[in-house]
Amino acid sequence: MASIDWSTEITRAALPQAVLALLSAGPQHGYALVEVLRGSGFPRVQGGTLYPLLRRLEGQGLVEHRWEHDKTGPGRKVFELTPLGVNELGRAHAAWDHMSQMLATLRTN
Repeated sequence: MASIDWSTEITRAALPQAVLALLSAGPQHGYALVEVLRGSGFPRVQGGTLYPLLRRLEGQGLVEHRWEHDKTGPGRKVFELTPLGVNELGRAHAAWDHMSQMLATLRTN
């Protein structure tokens, strides 16, 4: 019988909220998001995970991007939260808090 990889399951569930939370502090490009996420306890996050998520969040109207051009290198996408994204982040925090409370209740029973 195979065991569940809880770290992967929890990361998959938490990553969208983590990305929205990081973008709530201000616009960031994808590489910076990966670095901050890795430094914050999401060691498995890579561009192949993050960029499809950012595209999905854009499709939902929660995130938007603009191109930033630098004289010394190639342009890069800078992502930022939309007003709808700010609202959704609040909903995500509330849902996560509610789930944490429910799990804590189950552990004490």
